[in-house]
Amino acid sequence: MERTDSIIIIPTYNEKENIENIIRAIFALEKKFHILVVEDNSPDGTADIVRRMQGEFPESLFMIERKGKLGLGTAYIAGFKWAIEHQYDYVFEMDADFSHNPNDLPRLYNKCASEGYDVAIGSRYVSGVNVVNWPMGRVLMSYFASKYVRFITGLPIHDTTAGFKCYRRQVLETIGLDNIKFKGYAFQIEMKFTAYKCGFKIAEVPVIFVNRELGTSKMNTSIFGEAVFGVIQLKVNSWFHKYPQKEQA
Repeated sequence: MERTDSIIIIPTYNEKENIENIIRAIFALEKKFHILVVEDNSPDGTADIVRRMQGEFPESLFMIERKGKLGLGTAYIAGFKWAIEHQYDYVFEMDADFSHNPNDLPRLYNKCASEGYDVAIGSRYVSGVNVVNWPMGRVLMSYFASKYVRFITGLPIHDTTAGFKCYRRQVLETIGLDNIKFKGYAFQIEMKFTAYKCGFKIAEVPVIFVNRELGTSKMNTSIFGEAVFGVIQLKVNSWFHKYPQKEQA
């Protein structure tokens, strides 16, 4: 296998319009990344495209195929466990639809690998509101949801629902992946909150989030509802939970 210290986890469901382009864009970067696609049995043939591309990139493109649409959180947990098993030092979350710019991947990597942070977040809100082509209602819902989460949890993070991230492997090994409860977008909040409570250093890297041009968004108001109401449960549960702490080097 052609080695690298970094792997990008991309969950997919009906992403045939995007998956080949995002894979090629990542592999075209100067920094070498591997990719793990977590595929939830897309009826549109997404998995067939990935399998074909594995013939072209046999040492750097991998896929977990699941039996159905089981939730974003469980997709990432499956990917995290695979990445830990294969000893990658830096593990990324990324969407397939180009809302996360592949050119920002090295910036997230450097924040952890060179600057010593444990988690790097591609943040839409750390330097204003950097969102392109979203309806205003969705911008406001997302922005104020992040403000609300920050208020309730005390997280020192502006973009608490961001899904573009780099973790050092130690974070994923420490926080107890089997204890992460949320499956939807509240999963993103729970991961950040747990890493913070475990004493890990978190940095936000400003990025521009561009709404997808191809395919169908998986976002809806019920997903945001889970994030908003789940935050209260997360905070209350934290009062009775002892978090494992980061091992100091």
